[in-house]
Amino acid sequence: QVQLVESGGGLVQAGDSLRLSCAASRRTYAMGWFRQARGKEREFVAGISWNGVTTSYADSVKGRFTISRDTARNTVYLQMSSLKFEDTAVYYCAADSTPHSSIWVSDLSNEYDYWGQGTQVTVSS
Repeated sequence: QVQLVESGGGLVQAGDSLRLSCAASRRTYAMGWFRQARGKEREFVAGISWNGVTTSYADSVKGRFTISRDTARNTVYLQMSSLKFEDTAVYYCAADSTPHSSIWVSDLSNEYDYWGQGTQVTVSS
């Protein structure tokens, strides 16, 4: 089992920046961030491969969000800049327990085995 604990959410104004963190209880492979706005389905935001070389982003956040990881700390980050009202959602960290290729990353939620409890990000317009 892997426990994932997100932190860093909060209330910000449009145009502000925020950094989310997700600490894993042990080593994981590919990791991702998903989000779910009220009344909407959960959607992929960003993913990063085991070795951190490969990243993937949803079109809606490209150029504004950056995912990174600190393997030594078993932690993944999501740096969010130029936040928009539509970025308001609960953000979830996810981890894959399958040792795919070190450069593998997925935007599919069913590829991830462990999920955090979520952290709320609210962007006021």
